Amino acid sequence: MADVAAPKLYLDPETERALLNRLSRLEGQVRGIRRMLAERQSCDDILVQVAALKQAVTAVAVQLLEAHMETCVLRSVESGEGRSALRSLKASLARVLRHT
Repeated sequence: MADVAAPKLYLDPETERALLNRLSRLEGQVRGIRRMLAERQSCDDILVQVAALKQAVTAVAVQLLEAHMETCVLRSVESGEGRSALRSLKASLARVLRHT
């Protein structure tokens, strides 16, 4: 069994900051869509914004997966736990791809 208290390598501060910035922009996009609905703007215009939001969420997932591979997965591979890292990565990819 893995030591739960063992420190885990996480995202570097620059990547974390970039992800937080992207998420802040997503929040702004959601607020914009809510405003468009409240103002009864055209469905076509709202759908364009929803599509842009979906693309932006996918970009967050891609950036997070890349960072995950460069930190957590690489660390596992380097410590001889390659099979476990591969299983974990495949599961993460499946979750993301299932919801895109």
